[in-house]
Amino acid sequence: MNFRRYAAATAAMLAVATTTVRAEEVVSVTLDWTPNTNFVGMYVAESLGLYADAGLDVQIAPFAFGQSHGDVAAFGVLDFYTAKAKGLDHVGVFAVVQTETGRVAYAGDVTRPRDLSGRNYGGFGTTWEKAILDTIIATDGGEPTYNSVTLNSSVYEALRAGEIDFTLEVVTWQGVENELAGHEIKSFRYADYGVPDQHTIMLAASTQFLEERPQSAKAFLEATLKGYEYAVENPEKAAQILIDAAPELAEQKELVNASMQLMVRGHYIAREDGTVGLFKDAAMLELGDFLYDAGALVGSDGAPLSEKPDFSTWYSNQFLK
Repeated sequence: MNFRRYAAATAAMLAVATTTVRAEEVVSVTLDWTPNTNFVGMYVAESLGLYADAGLDVQIAPFAFGQSHGDVAAFGVLDFYTAKAKGLDHVGVFAVVQTETGRVAYAGDVTRPRDLSGRNYGGFGTTWEKAILDTIIATDGGEPTYNSVTLNSSVYEALRAGEIDFTLEVVTWQGVENELAGHEIKSFRYADYGVPDQHTIMLAASTQFLEERPQSAKAFLEATLKGYEYAVENPEKAAQILIDAAPELAEQKELVNASMQLMVRGHYIAREDGTVGLFKDAAMLELGDFLYDAGALVGSDGAPLSEKPDFSTWYSNQFLK
């Protein structure tokens, strides 16, 4: 009888335990590029079990042509604005970078932006590039005329080989790479020549995900925030976590570590007051106005938007507060 009672009690406890354990909820994340230090906070959160502790199974997919956006997607903020203009159903929820990392990279005898007039630009075929370049050259008193080509090969290799005179780069990655390799590549910061400062990289969530699974969205972002905060406090450990998660970076360990150091030292991930993840209203609104006024926001019909959107609805800080 004692054995029967013990067995029955054990079975009851197992039944209760089974009903209280819930499977981890899947959250899909797509990157806008290959794994790099922009995304280190998510890889840290995954490695340290922060997502698992929140009951989430976060699946991070590196960039692939033709990929669909997941529950959460990483965007260059300029690409996000142009995608939203065409109908992208995502909302910005996490500012990965707090101040602009974009640069106009150049080689040769260029000394100032107006020297770029009449030169060869290697680009990516986006609608916002002309707005950025024209403004930078004109602000410096130059004529914004240049030969623009979209290259299938690496624009950075083309710049180093002298096939083009200037292109765009991310100072915390290609900029560091050039410096480590000793390439004679210099750059201009967008915001020094009339372009509004920007967050550069952001995470955006689908409205369906936010509406149907708001608690999961909040849990994901809270864990992600902790991941980036850890990376700021422990850049070397975070760099190694990134390399372990993306073995293709093993041969670029020096680059990953130097990039992480710059991300922290330059207050790109965390502002000087320690703020991580939050959007600056002025940055988001001013950049939207800039792109709209330049005609860089094109609708699904291929024509520039005729009515300025309410850019304050394109992003939100509510899930981090």
